[in-house]
Amino acid sequence: MQQFSTNMTLFDAIIIGIIQGITEFLPISSSGHLVLVQVLLGVNSPGNVVEVVTHLGTLLSVIWVFWKDLSFILISFQNQDTQKYILFLIMGTLPAVIIGLAAKDMITDLFDSIPMVAGSLIFTGIILLLTQKLNRNNKKLNLKKGLLIGLTQAFAMIPGISRSGMTISTGLALGLSGKDAAKFSFLLAIPVIAGAGLLTALDTQPGSISIPMLQLLLAFFSAFIVGTISLKWLLGLLESGKFHRFGYYCIMVGLITYLVI
Repeated sequence: MQQFSTNMTLFDAIIIGIIQGITEFLPISSSGHLVLVQVLLGVNSPGNVVEVVTHLGTLLSVIWVFWKDLSFILISFQNQDTQKYILFLIMGTLPAVIIGLAAKDMITDLFDSIPMVAGSLIFTGIILLLTQKLNRNNKKLNLKKGLLIGLTQAFAMIPGISRSGMTISTGLALGLSGKDAAKFSFLLAIPVIAGAGLLTALDTQPGSISIPMLQLLLAFFSAFIVGTISLKWLLGLLESGKFHRFGYYCIMVGLITYLVI
């Protein structure tokens, strides 16, 4: 059995959690930033275990912030509109499930490619800047739109491609309001993040990871706390029409990463 090792300190764990909490919801790619920050900190972690742990922390942030919406869905399950919305979420989740299972090993290998992360960040930045040109509409979500948003979520499994950036941008391009696009984007993330965590747990053999539990817990809770703050901030930015500005940041980080690291 292969034995992984890590030099992750308590400080490293907190920093990684904070980076995840900031970048999961802001459209600047959490996976890409986690790859880069682990390189800069010199952290040697097995596969994408740390990424999954911190993603679970931000998953809790989504549940916390959107608790009223989730509660309403559960309470009004018999309502026809609620059933339609659940169907849209299911259809939007399917692409990520299918592609994630079919290309799991290839996607995991991409986390070791710094040039891929750099190029993906630049691509994300360009997409975000293009949202500035979109007309603000308030169209309704439907099955086709839910599926298209789900396809972009699947594409965002590539490290450096922002999941929130791609799904919200797609929602805006399809005519959804910023509020509706964000709500669907983050509710769509719940089954995908939970499923990724479960698959990683099933694939991890007991004793193959030497990351101390304290470090993992610190990364989890720091991601949750900072993620909650970041998510609420992003929702405010969408209302103010400043969403596209993150594109400049993604392009800058992508260029610096490609040229320096």
